[in-house]
Amino acid sequence: MSETRIDVRVEQVESALAGDAHPNTCPDCGSHYRDDELEAAHYVCGHCGHHFRMPARARIAWLADPGSFVEEAAEVRSADPLSFYDLRPYRERLAEAELNTGLTDAMIVGAAALDDHPLELAVMEFAFMGGSMGSAVGEKFVRACDGAIAAGTPLLLVTSSGGARMQEGILSLMQLPKTIAAIDELHEERLPLFCLLANPTTGGAMASFGTLGDVLLAEPGALLAFTGPRVVQEIVKEKLSDDFGRSEQHLRYGQIDAIVPRPEQRPCLARLLRLFAR
Repeated sequence: MSETRIDVRVEQVESALAGDAHPNTCPDCGSHYRDDELEAAHYVCGHCGHHFRMPARARIAWLADPGSFVEEAAEVRSADPLSFYDLRPYRERLAEAELNTGLTDAMIVGAAALDDHPLELAVMEFAFMGGSMGSAVGEKFVRACDGAIAAGTPLLLVTSSGGARMQEGILSLMQLPKTIAAIDELHEERLPLFCLLANPTTGGAMASFGTLGDVLLAEPGALLAFTGPRVVQEIVKEKLSDDFGRSEQHLRYGQIDAIVPRPEQRPCLARLLRLFAR
């Protein structure tokens, strides 16, 4: 009698060497940086231009005028409505993510100014459970929209997300229509939404608020897709282009407005704020 076995293989996206490399080692050219060097370069490789993931707080400190950012909804946290347990309890994963990032969830929102132009910021943090979108992320984004409406200012959203947070089940998926409704209210007030798509922006974030901006900007080489290229290739049984799902392909097909390297993003956003000023 044959023994029944369960296939527990896990997809390996990067090579073993890349997985063992120091996080400050560029995956494209192999250049290595100290923490302070990488921070000073806005987390961009000085040799090949590779864009490392930029922490949300570092991005806010760079984009917002000094001393202008005032965080909002910092008390909002995800609950555990399903008492979810996979290999570990969901509550334990949340506590670990809070400890590692110093954040209450995968998004930071608040009022700020950029080049003396007031705006509302909503910045996602991939290091918090892969930037997954749960009920707290949805609530924070809605409050950011409400804050922009109350102040009569534009809203700048910076995405970096692996998609919906499965540990919250349907409550996580319900954040898609909830955030879309909030954007509708923002547009009814004739206030602009600028979306800056960072690597990666996938799943529910790509299918909802991530692509509903009046202006869609993206970072070079960012993966912007509902489903990753490996899964799509297995379904269609065809070889995909090397840049499938990347920001360069989206620009080629007119699905985003521009690819803006990180050092150029602040002046680019300042120009947009001037153009959309009321």
